[in-house]
Amino acid sequence: MEGRPALGAGGSRGAHWGMAASARPEPDEIERSADPRGAALVVERVTNARAGAAERLEVDRALRSALVTVGVASPWLARVCVADDMALDVLSDLNTRLALDPAALRSLGDGEPGTLLARAKRLAVLRIAARDLLGIDDLETVGANLADLAGSLLSLACVLTGSADRVSVIGMGKLGGRELNYSSDVDVMLVAGSGNELPEVRTMLDAAREAWRIDLDLRPEGRVGPLVRTLDSYAAYWDRWAQTWEFQALIKARAVAGNGALGERFIEEASSRIWARPFGAADLSDVRNLKERAEAAVVRRGLEDRELKRGRGGIRDIEFAVQLLQLVHGRSDRSLRSPSTLPALRALADGGYVGRDDAAALQEAYIFLRAVEHRLQLHEDQQTHVLPQSTAARHRLARVLGYRDSSSTTASVAFDADLRRHQATVRGIHERLFFRPLLEAFTEGAGHRTAGEATATETAAESGAADGPGQPAGLQPHAVEQRLEAFGFADAARTSTAVRELTRGFSRTSRLMQRMLPVLLDWLSESPDPDLGLLGLRSLAAAPRAQGELTALCRESPEAARQLCLLLGTGPRFARGFQHHPEELTALANRELLAPSNRDQMTSRLRKSIAWRSGESALEQGLRVFARSETLRIAARDVLGAADVVATGEALSDLAEVVISAALESAAAEVPLAVVGMGRLGGRELSYTSDLDLLFVYDSSRGGLVDGGVAVAAEVAEAAERATASVVRVIAGATPASGIYRVDTALRPEGRQGPQSRSLDAYGAYYRRWAEPWEKQALLRGRIVAGDPEVGERYAEIAKSFVWGRPFGADEIREIRRTKARVERERVPPSEDPAFHLKLGPGALADVEWTVQLLQLQHRVVAPGTMEALTQLTSAGAVSVSDAKVLSAAYRFCEQARNRLALVRDLPGDSLPSTGHVLGVLARSLGRTPTGLRDEYRRHTRRARRVVERLFYGGAPAS
Repeated sequence: MEGRPALGAGGSRGAHWGMAASARPEPDEIERSADPRGAALVVERVTNARAGAAERLEVDRALRSALVTVGVASPWLARVCVADDMALDVLSDLNTRLALDPAALRSLGDGEPGTLLARAKRLAVLRIAARDLLGIDDLETVGANLADLAGSLLSLACVLTGSADRVSVIGMGKLGGRELNYSSDVDVMLVAGSGNELPEVRTMLDAAREAWRIDLDLRPEGRVGPLVRTLDSYAAYWDRWAQTWEFQALIKARAVAGNGALGERFIEEASSRIWARPFGAADLSDVRNLKERAEAAVVRRGLEDRELKRGRGGIRDIEFAVQLLQLVHGRSDRSLRSPSTLPALRALADGGYVGRDDAAALQEAYIFLRAVEHRLQLHEDQQTHVLPQSTAARHRLARVLGYRDSSSTTASVAFDADLRRHQATVRGIHERLFFRPLLEAFTEGAGHRTAGEATATETAAESGAADGPGQPAGLQPHAVEQRLEAFGFADAARTSTAVRELTRGFSRTSRLMQRMLPVLLDWLSESPDPDLGLLGLRSLAAAPRAQGELTALCRESPEAARQLCLLLGTGPRFARGFQHHPEELTALANRELLAPSNRDQMTSRLRKSIAWRSGESALEQGLRVFARSETLRIAARDVLGAADVVATGEALSDLAEVVISAALESAAAEVPLAVVGMGRLGGRELSYTSDLDLLFVYDSSRGGLVDGGVAVAAEVAEAAERATASVVRVIAGATPASGIYRVDTALRPEGRQGPQSRSLDAYGAYYRRWAEPWEKQALLRGRIVAGDPEVGERYAEIAKSFVWGRPFGADEIREIRRTKARVERERVPPSEDPAFHLKLGPGALADVEWTVQLLQLQHRVVAPGTMEALTQLTSAGAVSVSDAKVLSAAYRFCEQARNRLALVRDLPGDSLPSTGHVLGVLARSLGRTPTGLRDEYRRHTRRARRVVERLFYGGAPAS
């Protein structure tokens, strides 16, 4: 393996390879190991120490592989293999667990219980480590196996010393979470049915300590407190004296040995204290201060760059973030109460408390960091979390993890790069989660109270008897407004009113909003416009048609609820869209909304939209509802990152084609008629604000209007014009408010003065005699989008002959350049800023489109879409790769910004705002700052304009 290893969830695949058919591995296999010298030495020592070992290793290939793998990774376990005559038996059958009961322990030999427990532990760890290093078990399984082993050894110690009935051993920390390290301390607390001075308990601890380090410092009062307490004593301590960190530690409490019934009662009592008590501002501060002190200690020791556990971006960053979110949200969500880090992280993601991408990144980093920690501790059974300083030791560690030198890098350099990447990712996510504004906004005002007091307050708040539904207990209205301002709500007074309205009453929706309010507000605070998002959420909750779907979405799909908050906080059309189309909330919940749709799927949904309607306006109503619903889906995919700017343009174009086809079908044309999409529709790059540029063409020689077998030209033309007018009326509506799209037929011959539809013959004659150069340019994006296929094919041949029949001449090039220069002077509306116009500004969309189209005509490159044409021009050598990158980047940036501006503002206009609220919302929606967004516009368009002046104008812009 070269470079990075194929790390599983805890094991290094690079450590497992097949051996040759001899006891001693072949030299090349030894050289491939992490420590070639050590590999050869392990085999030699074992065969010298154990009679018959050479023969066993020769016959059993799996045994040889296990021995070399373990021995190279762990000199400590290599010594176990040499010293213990049962070691090879363990390695030869890795699927069988070592029995851990009194009889099995006695079979290990004579001696004190502690000595036998220590031997049992070494052999069991040998098996666990072999399965780990060979990649058989993942990290979670390894941690659970180690924790179960520690629990079994503690159980044995209890039985052997006669304390099993009198005391329960409560596993804490990684033991309780079933995620133990190879050399972890075993953190425990001891609970007795009665009394706190039990001599047999000390005997039990002494025996267990022969096998594992036992730490009881998490008990009440730490080292100065009694070793054993009764359950009543624990409960009294928790209710009066326990600190925040002790409740945090109790998340991982689990009965692991001794009296099981007593242990379960302990867990029940502890759980009631953790999850019933309020988690207030003081608690939040305590958790953060504890983490800060731990980091400061690492810095004082100069280990911040080498500490895997407590350093920046280390294991504790993940664990503390997870535990803090558990403490905040676990009171109301039982699914978050897992004692194990990775299951808890998955539950937080499933519940929408952590974004799925963040959760996946944390899980990947946690697995990586814990794997490194395991390899460090396996080396010499040392409780260490510090990476070695020496180059040789660092290189050896990297090789044990599966890294290998390659032609471009060394194993240790590749390992260090992965380590830094994971640490940087963890730290960034940790700081977002650990210091998110929501935590302050909804914990201040709640102090340290007993579990009984907390339960009473919580009940009163839920019934509306406290400060009111949706208002944190103990906070006055002005304080709520301050908290809301703290995490992004600009109009906190109006927001506070909206919160009360959203959570008022006792309906299922309002009760759910009360429970989910903190996390909903947190999600809204991450949207571009939190105030708008909250008002949208309130309107959905108040809409009778949407209430049920909203409730189901929030209850059953928290991730969809998070996505909904982002959409509602992006632009007003989302709240309006979901209110008019509540079924799309269900589609969002089941992920159907984010799945791309093809034309067949759209057509199927359109037919359903029309089928149940009746009356003269059934088609128009059905089409309008369908188009708005589909546009909502497309916009949601755009905002949520499920479609890029090209895919969005294609989806909008497909939708328009389906609408045009339905409108044409309803017109029942008496003559064969085809619709030609021009402009952005023809190029399959529609935006949310695009007109539909259409041409209508018919065949005058076919159809039902005949007189004695001879077509009547005037009647055919009138029939085509009627059908065309019907299509335009259905699509554009009787008024702009009732229309689906604005329709523009001005690209037809004679523009707005001529008939809207033309025959094939008329188009042929016009193109031969009267057409101008710009019409060739326009036809580059012409495409048949609906209607009679034969008419479409015949028109395409006529257009093709016109555009490509002869080379594009110098006079035509000059005319195109003059036209473009005139457009630049005249087209930007006076109310808009030409320097920041996303469509017509220098270096913006139109510049790129005109340049690409002129080059297409010059180099005879056929492609309707701008980006596709640019790719083909680059392949043909007409545009350099560097120029193509500049033009493509400017086009994609301006198109995305233009689309998002349409969603954010929901009003006409293509200029970037200079200041104000809309600019801020737009910038946040695009993941930028307001200044950064305008700076990026300048950077992209200036570069693009330089390319345009060179490629389009031949070096300088036309005057």
